[in-house]
Amino acid sequence: MKFIIAPAKKMVSAQDDFPVQSQPQFRDQAAALLRQMQQLTQAEMQSLWQTSDRLTQAAYQQLQTSDVTRQQSPAIFSYVGIQYQYMAPDLLDDAGLAYIQQHLRILSGLYGILRPFDGIVPYRLEMQTRLAVPPYRHLYNFWGDRLYQALTAIPGPIINLASDEYAKTIRPYLQPNDTFIDIRFTHLVNGKLKTRATYAKIARGEMIRYAAMHQVSTVAELTEFDSPAYRYDQERSTETELVFVAK
Repeated sequence: MKFIIAPAKKMVSAQDDFPVQSQPQFRDQAAALLRQMQQLTQAEMQSLWQTSDRLTQAAYQQLQTSDVTRQQSPAIFSYVGIQYQYMAPDLLDDAGLAYIQQHLRILSGLYGILRPFDGIVPYRLEMQTRLAVPPYRHLYNFWGDRLYQALTAIPGPIINLASDEYAKTIRPYLQPNDTFIDIRFTHLVNGKLKTRATYAKIARGEMIRYAAMHQVSTVAELTEFDSPAYRYDQERSTETELVFVAK
């Protein structure tokens, strides 16, 4: 079983938390993307990032000194979005940390795909950013099916907790024998199921934490996820989608 999640926009250097255990599978490709961005002007990067002047200046300064081989932090502690806060990896025991290293994969615009303890540096590059790296027109072209191939090198169900932006790096390449399970955290509004982004991010982090704490190994076990906010809805779920509805 492999869980896929999206990265967070906000990042920190967390070198004092836990040691790096591994290197990104596509570190050379990440270095190439970084060099491509470093050749662009601040105005060109602002256009790609769609950021304010203040945020652009800080991000561009960081970009100019970035090196994927130096001052690395484990990926799981480098992202500080809501999902990662509620995953709370720093509170997991050794067995839980070993579980996420084996079963969790973070999809990334810069690094492609990451294990939690792969060493990375802070960056700003969303998957949907239209960064051209000739002959590739954008990052979806650049990565192609490489992330899918890396993810499926070890057989087992893929549990999708990523946003559509990042799931698009995997979904087009799925084969008939692949098991790809979407997880939906929803609210019933006027008889229709709606996803509220912030609450869904919280629940995604909590599900990863639950899986690590309970050493979950089957899709069926995920239906027992004891979320404080959601309950599993068997009637609305299918073989390829587990639906959780707000309590």
